[in-house]
Amino acid sequence: MTEEDLVAVTEYAYEEAASLCEKMDIQTFGKIFLPILYALVFTIGLVGNFLVILTIVKGGRQNSITDIFLLNLAISDVLFVVSLPFWASYIVRGWTLGNLSCQIVSSFYSVGLFGGMFFITVISFDRYLAIVCATCLMKTRTIRCGYLVSLVIWAMAILFAAPQFVFIRKSESECTSLYPEHLQDIWPIVIYAENNIIGFLLPLCIMTFCYLMIIKTLISCKNHRKKRAIKLILLVVIVFFLFWTPYHISLFLQILRFYDFFQNCSSLRLLDYTMQVTESLAFSHCCLNPIIYAFAGEKFRKKLAHLVLKCLSFICFCGHSIEYCSRAPTPIPETSNQTQNTSDQDGSILL
Repeated sequence: MTEEDLVAVTEYAYEEAASLCEKMDIQTFGKIFLPILYALVFTIGLVGNFLVILTIVKGGRQNSITDIFLLNLAISDVLFVVSLPFWASYIVRGWTLGNLSCQIVSSFYSVGLFGGMFFITVISFDRYLAIVCATCLMKTRTIRCGYLVSLVIWAMAILFAAPQFVFIRKSESECTSLYPEHLQDIWPIVIYAENNIIGFLLPLCIMTFCYLMIIKTLISCKNHRKKRAIKLILLVVIVFFLFWTPYHISLFLQILRFYDFFQNCSSLRLLDYTMQVTESLAFSHCCLNPIIYAFAGEKFRKKLAHLVLKCLSFICFCGHSIEYCSRAPTPIPETSNQTQNTSDQDGSILL
C-alpha cells in the first residue's frame, strides 16, 4: 500500500468514526432543556436576590458587616443570572447580537460566577471570625472593613474571570473564544483548571475548615440555639457540595478530554450530556443563596417583614382599605441589645 493509499484510508476511517458519533440528539436535548432551566433560574434568582438587595439597602445604618457581604453576594448572583437569558437565546437561535454584547454578557457571566463563589467563601470566614475569634477580632468587623474587603473581592473576581472572557468574540452566529494560534492547545486547559482550583477546591477547603471550627466552638458552648445552628451550617456545606461538585468533576473530565483520554463515541456523548446537566445544577445554586444565607437569618427576616408591611401599608393607603391597614401590626423596633455586634447572635451569624 502506497503512502497516498494509507492517508486516504486513515482519513476515511476518521470521517467514518466522526459520522458514527453523531451528536444532533444532544444538541436537540440542549435546545429544549437548557433554555427552560435557564429561564427558571433567571426568574427565581432575580426575584430572590433582588429582595435581598432591596432589604439590605433599605436597612441603612442598621446593617452589619454580614449584611454588606450578603448584599455583594446578591449583586454577584444578579450579574450571573442576567446573562442566562442571552445564553438561552444563543442556544436556540445562535448569537444574534453584536460583538460588544457578546463580550459584555460573557463578562457578567464570569465575574458573577467568581464573585458569588468568593463572597460565599468570605461569608464563611467572617462567621469563623465572629464565633471562633469573637473575643479578639470583634472590633475589626466594622462596616468600613466590610466595604474594603468587598472591593478587594470584586477586584479578585475580575482578575480571575478575565481569562474566561478576554478572548470572547462574535464569529458568524457564535459567541465563542477565539484563541491565538500559540494558545489554542493550552488556554482552554488553563481555564478549566482555574475553575476547578480557584473557583471550587480552594473555596471548598476554606469553607470546610471555617465551618468545622464553628461547629467545634458551638458544641463546647452552652447555647440553646446551637442544634439549629449546626443544622444550618451542615445545610450550607452539603448544598454547596451537592450542587457544585458534579459540575467541577465534569470540568476536570474536559481537561482529560483534551489529552485524548476519552476516544470512543459513547464516552464523548456521555461527557456532553453530563456537562449540560451538571452545569445546570450548579447554576441553580444562585437561586438558593438568598434562602440559605439571608432568609435563614432571624434579623434579616424581621427586616424583610418590616419592608413588606411598609409596602402593603402604602398599597392599602392608596386603595380603599385605609381603615384595615391602620390595624396592621407595627413591627417591633430593634432595641439596644440588637446593635451591630450583638445582633450577630441571630441565625445569620451561623451562616
